[in-house]
Amino acid sequence: MEILTTPIKDLLIIQPRVFSDARGYFGETYNEQRYAEAGITAHFVQDNQSKSSYGVVRGLHFQRNPHCQAKLVSVTVGKVWDVAVDLRKDSPTFGQWFGVELSAENHRQFFIPRGFAHGFSVLSETAVFTYKCDNLYHPESEGGILFNDPDLNIDWKIPAEKALISEKDKLHPLLKDAVLNF
Repeated sequence: MEILTTPIKDLLIIQPRVFSDARGYFGETYNEQRYAEAGITAHFVQDNQSKSSYGVVRGLHFQRNPHCQAKLVSVTVGKVWDVAVDLRKDSPTFGQWFGVELSAENHRQFFIPRGFAHGFSVLSETAVFTYKCDNLYHPESEGGILFNDPDLNIDWKIPAEKALISEKDKLHPLLKDAVLNF
């Protein structure tokens, strides 16, 4: 596997080795020892999966301390634009975001450490998105940032009029008004 750094410290793209032939492909999607050797020491305890259609924007979501989560995310069907926003108050990149295309074709994974908000938009007809989380979900620790916060100015790679947003996600505060404890 190859680890690709991003402009935001600790936010990593993982390009697994994939072996393809006429039958299809094989690739190792997670190996605790190899990831630890690459500096990813999160101990994952929960896996999640979602299926969404074109134009769906999910996020920006996070869990506050003491139940914050690191995530290792990937796409098994389709294509998404995946975004992480640095919420670590002492970070020189606080409030900055980074996005990466994840797809069934490129097999990329995105490691999002604790202290980030996370969201994605679906660029294909449908997408199946998987998450490995290093902490269990706790609804009382749930937080969010409005997906179209003008201070963040995230390009979701879909026309605004085609974006499908949950009512819950439409009610998230702006970053400047969010309750953060990272």
